[in-house]
Amino acid sequence: MLHPPIDQQPLPNPGGRVPPGVSDPQVPAQHQRRDVRPTACSRRRWLAGMAAGGLSAVSLVAARRSAGIDPIDRTLSAGSGSPLQASGNAAKFKFSLAAYSYRDLLTGASPALSLFDFVHDCARMGLEGTELTSYYFPQPVTREYLCTLKQLCFKLGLDVSGTAVGNDFCLPPGSKRDEQLAHVKRWVDHAVLLGAPVIRIFSGGASEQVPEEQARRLAIEAIEECCQYAGEHGVMLALENHGGLTSTAQGMLELVRAVRSPWFGVNLDTGNFHSSDVYAELALLAPYAVNVQVKVVVQQGSGPREPADFRRLAHLLRDAGYRGYIVLEFEEAEDPRQACPRYIDELRAAFASA
Repeated sequence: MLHPPIDQQPLPNPGGRVPPGVSDPQVPAQHQRRDVRPTACSRRRWLAGMAAGGLSAVSLVAARRSAGIDPIDRTLSAGSGSPLQASGNAAKFKFSLAAYSYRDLLTGASPALSLFDFVHDCARMGLEGTELTSYYFPQPVTREYLCTLKQLCFKLGLDVSGTAVGNDFCLPPGSKRDEQLAHVKRWVDHAVLLGAPVIRIFSGGASEQVPEEQARRLAIEAIEECCQYAGEHGVMLALENHGGLTSTAQGMLELVRAVRSPWFGVNLDTGNFHSSDVYAELALLAPYAVNVQVKVVVQQGSGPREPADFRRLAHLLRDAGYRGYIVLEFEEAEDPRQACPRYIDELRAAFASA
């Protein structure tokens, strides 16, 4: 087992493993992991066209509020506003690894590894970044721990490509909902200290107490509130397609189009759709992605689990002009310390040739 220098040793984790499904926001119930293409026209031009056609001011405002965020603007300009001519197209890929991939090594009464060990492994794999999932930080998370971990990443030449929280924004008003909002905002503060530009969030889902339409409204309100806080600190929030309201591309788009914050985008998880054509669903959301987590398998409908087509994923992200991190999130039974380097190499080769 690799140990960091004594001045970089992690603080003890007195709580040990937090079981999945508990209400503690560190590991929410959804911690256990289990349709309309945007037009090329920007929303601004669409709204202008409607206004020219005689749409009333009130209707125009209502339409704008319902339109949600535009696809992420990744236009490359040369200062004068003229687009730069990129060779091929404007897509750019960097690679990272999610600490969730090491979940069995980072949890338990006496974890086999620490986040410091995980960061060292990311450096050994030649990655550009490391994704530091919130579940595996010793509690309470201290400023000293965050600073020391950030320093190690810098010394090893790694970006903190992002972090990830567990949350449920579909809870009704009350103390439990307030706790979820406070948890996400607290991790915005942590992300600032780590230098993490994006935080993966969940929406939650409907329940017996909260029907779907109310759940959707509650999720939108919570995302807007947290995005306002995140934007004030220069951090993006990225909603993952992760069951509940986001189990389909259409469900995701209903939320994405309702949230208007410029500090909001999609965390595209390639393994979390289970329709008859998961790649088509992923293509619908790719223009909104600010972070991408790649699983090594997919499941199409009720069919068997099958190896993910990395080249196909690379093509659809290139077509969307995606610029950012491709984060391997390994969930299979094989030892992640043996499997992840191999899959990172496969991802690099597939994305380089797409």
